[in-house]
Amino acid sequence: MKLASLAGRLLFSLVFLTSGLSHFSVATIGYAASQGVPFASIAVPLSGSIALAGALSIILGYKARIGAVLIIVFLIPISLMMHAFWNVVDPMMHQMQMIMFMKNVSMLGGALFIVVHGSGPWSLDSKKGAAAHTHNDTISHAHTTHVL
Repeated sequence: MKLASLAGRLLFSLVFLTSGLSHFSVATIGYAASQGVPFASIAVPLSGSIALAGALSIILGYKARIGAVLIIVFLIPISLMMHAFWNVVDPMMHQMQMIMFMKNVSMLGGALFIVVHGSGPWSLDSKKGAAAHTHNDTISHAHTTHVL
């Protein structure tokens, strides 16, 4: 189960690593501008930074819930602005944009799952939690011993 949790975080995040990096390219910025994204030269690299930060957070399992929120912040405007299939007349492009939109909806579900359940085992969050738990147990034990 521990390996599955780590693999799941990695596989979920790979798309955000690759797409996040592409948000710094002139081609991606130009495409977003052609789709009506306001201030594309700023908004697109900023969204890439958000995707990269969220992906790295989830992969490492470091503050993964916050990383998942970053992915949600990344996905919602991108889905609505870049994959607005309801505005596409061409049947082939309509279908393609609907698939991309639904893919993003699915990833929103995965990000929400991480927000609720956290990073799981084999993560920096679980290591930190275990260390805090051990520290609190030591303090409680010392306090109980002292009181007796």
